[in-house]
Amino acid sequence: MDDAQTHGGGSADDWEFEYRSRRLAVIGVVIAVVVLVIHITFGALLTISNTGPDNIGFADQAAVILIGVVIAGAVMLLARPRLRVGPQGVAVRNLATERVFGWDQVLGLDYPEKGFGGQLELPGDEHVPVLAIQAGDGEKAVAAMERFRAIEARHRP
Repeated sequence: MDDAQTHGGGSADDWEFEYRSRRLAVIGVVIAVVVLVIHITFGALLTISNTGPDNIGFADQAAVILIGVVIAGAVMLLARPRLRVGPQGVAVRNLATERVFGWDQVLGLDYPEKGFGGQLELPGDEHVPVLAIQAGDGEKAVAAMERFRAIEARHRP
């Protein structure tokens, strides 16, 4: 696993298949919008009160809204997971980084019975979560697994 690259690994043309969870991205966008609406509303209403401290001003309102923007940005990381497969191997991007594994390192892609996402099987009973493949995607996730296995059969030694 130490040989895995922690960067992009080639251009988009180098990959035969790319899959992202549409459901996970929609959930991320919806949650981010809700968080923003709540923080903007509370920020705007923060000074409308005859009770409490009198020294709440624009800086406090801006801070509440900015906190909402930061939280919404963090939630939007849910839209990042991606699986790419090609002749050079498998690239798994979860929330923060992308790791590229050569076919000599990959034993397969599995979906655990009690899991919520796929996992890339590696030697030594190690695995890497593949957040892009989610149970909630239904038939699209099944098709992605089948497509992965077809490409794996062509390229894995």
